[in-house]
Amino acid sequence: MDRPLVALVMAGGTGTRLYPASRSDRPKQFLPLGDGDASLLADTVSRAGFADETFVCTAPEHEASVREHAPTAGVLVEPEPKDTGPALVYAAHRIREQVGDCALVCLPSDHHVAGEFAPTARRAAEVAVDTAGLVTVGVEPTRPATGYGYVEPGADRGDHFEVAQFREKPDAETAERLVERGCYWNAGLFAWTPSAFLREARDSPLAPLVERLDAGEPDAGFAAADPVSVDYAVLERADDVYVVPAGFEWDDLGSWDALERVRHSDGENVVLSDALTIDAEGNVVAGDHHVSLVGVSDFVVAAYDDRVLVVPKEEAQRVREVVARLREDDRF
Repeated sequence: MDRPLVALVMAGGTGTRLYPASRSDRPKQFLPLGDGDASLLADTVSRAGFADETFVCTAPEHEASVREHAPTAGVLVEPEPKDTGPALVYAAHRIREQVGDCALVCLPSDHHVAGEFAPTARRAAEVAVDTAGLVTVGVEPTRPATGYGYVEPGADRGDHFEVAQFREKPDAETAERLVERGCYWNAGLFAWTPSAFLREARDSPLAPLVERLDAGEPDAGFAAADPVSVDYAVLERADDVYVVPAGFEWDDLGSWDALERVRHSDGENVVLSDALTIDAEGNVVAGDHHVSLVGVSDFVVAAYDDRVLVVPKEEAQRVREVVARLREDDRF
């Protein structure tokens, strides 16, 4: 490849479904929730060792924490958090200014990855350069998950596919059909050149942000941009979009029940704290002080600081409802 390979780690989110471990002043990317003692962000930056340079894009309030957890990476501070669309436009513009029109691989900071990640990342970058298009990495589903978006592959180009269609988070019946049809999970891992991505962003709801960044007015650009995901704003509208199949194990650590899939258990429960369990099984137990469970099954029990969460494991997605109520009272 005739240009630098740059990794961009996205670390501006909050991780509301992992409350109370994840709070407004302690987002999940700074927590050791993977299968090890390092934070999710530190693990991701380490995973980006395939790149010539690594940057982390984050919100202003998280800058100090990013520098602590990722001291070897460059830090890009977006004016304000407005979802992945504005963040990726801002980062692509800044990186093009600093590095040039590189091959850019974009990584969320809060995913579980096991196996050989670098070969897929390099292949995605090469496809992005060769096609001058936008590339997403597709993960082969292990179950008909309703919490993920899907990518339907189109024409086979050898080591990648054209994207026929993006599908939003489906209901259970639709998810089963998508898996049967050979669709991939949309893992939120992307590759493109900054010029290709900004070209597509100019023909999207993010156009006002691009124009103001060109004029050297990032604050005004973010003021003119609505919060929007990159999938909705850019990828679903673009013509030259491709999917590279992943060659690694992947999971989105978005909610407490996900930890059951990626953390070692004690044989009956997944335990991330000092815990005592008696006649209890199928639970996820986490906290920064002692937790005891007796005679209960299939619950999440998370106790951090002065907060305790108890929720049936099958209802783990509803933690966001708790956070919404707490935010109304400025208690998150």
